[in-house]
Amino acid sequence: MTIESSDANQTLLIALGDPAGIGMEVTLKALASPALPSDLNPLLVGCRRALEATYQQLRANAAGPLADPDGLPMLDQPLSHKIEAGDPSAISGDSSFHWLTTATQAVLQGQGRALVTAPIAKHAWHAAGHHYPGQTERLAELCGTDQASMLFTAVSPLTGWRLNTLLATTHIPLATVPEQLTPARILHKLNTLAAFCQRFNPSPRLLVAGLNPHAGEQGQLGDEEQRWLAPLLQEWSQDHPEVSLSGPLPPDTCWLSAARSWQQGACTDSPDGILALYHDQGLIPVKLLAFDQAVNTTLGLPFLRTSPDHGTGFDIAGRGVARADSMVAALRAAWELSSTGRA
Repeated sequence: MTIESSDANQTLLIALGDPAGIGMEVTLKALASPALPSDLNPLLVGCRRALEATYQQLRANAAGPLADPDGLPMLDQPLSHKIEAGDPSAISGDSSFHWLTTATQAVLQGQGRALVTAPIAKHAWHAAGHHYPGQTERLAELCGTDQASMLFTAVSPLTGWRLNTLLATTHIPLATVPEQLTPARILHKLNTLAAFCQRFNPSPRLLVAGLNPHAGEQGQLGDEEQRWLAPLLQEWSQDHPEVSLSGPLPPDTCWLSAARSWQQGACTDSPDGILALYHDQGLIPVKLLAFDQAVNTTLGLPFLRTSPDHGTGFDIAGRGVARADSMVAALRAAWELSSTGRA
């Protein structure tokens, strides 16, 4: 199907993720949520037959309000074999890989203004011969860029305060993190984080976590901070006087002011953004504070991409108990952030 340009401005592409997981379930639940803008038009990419089967199963389980798949526009890519809920395989991995590819191409062709992706399983991708660390890397390849960045954003339901954490490195082994943390990478990630936070505050406050325990303890627990990271941050700060930059900070206390702001609202030490140096350093505090609200946002692409901050849920797939809060948040974030026209 082809989307007219006027309709494309109101359309979000949704890749349905691994068909053995909860992607179709949380999508059907999220699209029935009154929290979504009324003028948001979804365009799904996946298997219509599998989506309809999921809908019937959810209705039988009394899973709550659901969007009727009969009324959902879709780029139908049928499964070659039936997939059982909770049983990922090379077939399910291959399907989710091609659904992501088709959805990305559709956005690049102007059929929607942003992309939302349901969770995939990396091991299923690998079983199908698609050796990528994750969806972010495949998206970057399709868009012809090596500058994609992974940022997690969430709005507190308690206070309305926004938490933003950007990862300097993503899906790589911990042992390879130090060699990947080059000055050029840190500078690029700082520029990306500052630009994102300036959507909401022209003079943002940014924090940078250290690499080592206690940020190196003056070189006693690692010398990366003293040797090059602290001087680099000082130089960047001098070149960006509109930004308040602190770091490298001890990682075990770096998110404390964010936690207070999440629970109590903005205060004088609330950070607008935090740069984490590796995956778990950033994702542990984000998921502790905002597991149901956090949204994985890919920056640096020609379009905005978001994803719920949870996995495929194979252990609960098919039972109708998956929560759609994070998918609702991903759809809202894609809609709101793409309205600025900046990815």
